[in-house]
Amino acid sequence: MKEKVFDISNINQTVLFGVNEKNLQFIRLLFSDLTITVRFEKMTVKGEENLIKNFETFYNKLLSLYNKKKNIDEKLIMSVSKDEEIKPENADTLLYGANGYAIKAKTKNQQQMVKDIEKKDMIFAIGPAGSGKTYTAVALAVKFLKEKRIKRIILTRPAVEAGENLGFLPGDLKEKLDPYLQPLYDALRDMLSQSRLDEYIEHHIIEIAPLAFMRGRTLENSFVILDEAQNATQNQIKMFLTRMGNYSKFIITGDPSQTDLPHNQPSGLLSTVGLLKDIDGISVIFLTNSDIVRNPLVSKIVSAFENNDKK
Repeated sequence: MKEKVFDISNINQTVLFGVNEKNLQFIRLLFSDLTITVRFEKMTVKGEENLIKNFETFYNKLLSLYNKKKNIDEKLIMSVSKDEEIKPENADTLLYGANGYAIKAKTKNQQQMVKDIEKKDMIFAIGPAGSGKTYTAVALAVKFLKEKRIKRIILTRPAVEAGENLGFLPGDLKEKLDPYLQPLYDALRDMLSQSRLDEYIEHHIIEIAPLAFMRGRTLENSFVILDEAQNATQNQIKMFLTRMGNYSKFIITGDPSQTDLPHNQPSGLLSTVGLLKDIDGISVIFLTNSDIVRNPLVSKIVSAFENNDKK
């Protein structure tokens, strides 16, 4: 008799195994020749080696469904056990959020980000406020983490004052910097439960830090996002991009029309894009007002400011 232990520490057991382990009981019926026990963060399967291999194939497919769907039920379990092809509810769905709703790439350019990250290791997503560039990037990072394609997520922003004075904010350094990073926390809370997010941050699986904290590091097996890159100089962006290690994905987002740098300090975002846009392995996507998915007024406001700038 053989034995195999599966790590289920990153799984919501209530979703996968059902309330009162209803799904688990059904799985045991399907694999009645195996002994399946779940204790804390481990699932142990005992039986003949070939039967365990069959179960492992089944479990990996079920786990893939768990990462895509809100609910796992007996119908889905039976479909997996029969090796039926199960199509996703919507090809644009990236993952299911903390409240169970589908998080999707809603526009053509957001969908392009999803396609390009599979083929390219680095994406520049340039566009106006509300065009979904940051939200889509964070969703892709969480998707890659859930699918175990990377080991950690690193989210960073330049800590540049937008009319406020950082030195006069109350608290220690972390408390001073957290307001600048709050939009990244907000996106993550849409996609992960607060307890899971806290756990990931505590164990450094997810790291949120100012851009200056990236200096001197090599970031491997990571999904790394530089947000608000219009507030970084060309040297700062160069420092960030050269942190890239093996098996990593980088997304750089920014809105050149909303630079908070001093007037004598030019943004390095567009000049960097100009230097790197023809390099194989790098994708540049320009999102537009048509990608704005916030309140419809946002698109009109952005257009009004753009027209005024042209005048």
